[in-house]
Amino acid sequence: MTSKEKALLICALLSEKKASNLVYIDVESKTSLCDYFVICSGRSTTQVKSLAENLEEKLSKVHGLEPKRIEGARGGRWAVLDYQDVIVHIFNDEERDFYNLERLWEDGKNLTRYKD
Repeated sequence: MTSKEKALLICALLSEKKASNLVYIDVESKTSLCDYFVICSGRSTTQVKSLAENLEEKLSKVHGLEPKRIEGARGGRWAVLDYQDVIVHIFNDEERDFYNLERLWEDGKNLTRYKD
């Protein structure tokens, strides 16, 4: 599976669970951290936790993909799941506005809004 295919799979799984404002950013030429960031929002702390848990479970059980690391998921304000070549950021709206990762990483051509 290519990193873009993985990013699109992650977007589809998050979209199924009603993640909002879902984008993926190609950062391959900008950093050695990963190839793609996937960023989305949950409407509440419960939804942020649920999105992270569901994504981890589906990728593990169905696709055999395990995260290298997970941070912040318990608090429900934000969660980061590191799948090596794809890093997933799930925020509540307030945290997403504060960190504004899209602004930091997009150059106008590398950000794609995910649509089913």
